[in-house]
Amino acid sequence: MGSGAGNFLKVVLRNFDVLAGPVVSLVYPLYASIRAIESKSPVDDQQWLTYWVLYSMITLFELTFHKLLEWVPIWPYAKLILTCWLVLPYFSGAAYVYEHYVRPFFRNPQTINIWYVPRKKDYLSKPDDILTAAEKYIQENGTSEFENLINRADKSKRTGGSAMLILTSQLMPII
Repeated sequence: MGSGAGNFLKVVLRNFDVLAGPVVSLVYPLYASIRAIESKSPVDDQQWLTYWVLYSMITLFELTFHKLLEWVPIWPYAKLILTCWLVLPYFSGAAYVYEHYVRPFFRNPQTINIWYVPRKKDYLSKPDDILTAAEKYIQENGTSEFENLINRADKSKRTGGSAMLILTSQLMPII
């Protein structure tokens, strides 16, 4: 019987990440989330809502890069350590991530352009953007003439005219 218990302990230790992963990442957070819902404190709600958002992001990362992660032998252990840091009340990692990364991002929103649209490579066709037209206007007429054009548009704007119409009508024929 003693060798059976020793073999069982060896199996448990060899598969620690497989056994501890679901307990740390799902069972305990589920229990703590239910307790947070039942409590009146918003602090624990923030901790567990943030945890579930981060857990979802980790899961999406794993699903996206699973072929690559198969080649990283320490990934299950790294994920377990990260999850422990996020979950354990001693560290409150999820609340830390919220306070230092998520909250500042939403309080001071930055415009992030995730779409890259390259310029046309076809040099025979005419480009159709205002910046190209402004650059050509400056090359052909000089910076002082461009400043005069902007001043005329600014005066037109103050008097109720359409400044953009003046600028585009002056710049677009150049293209």
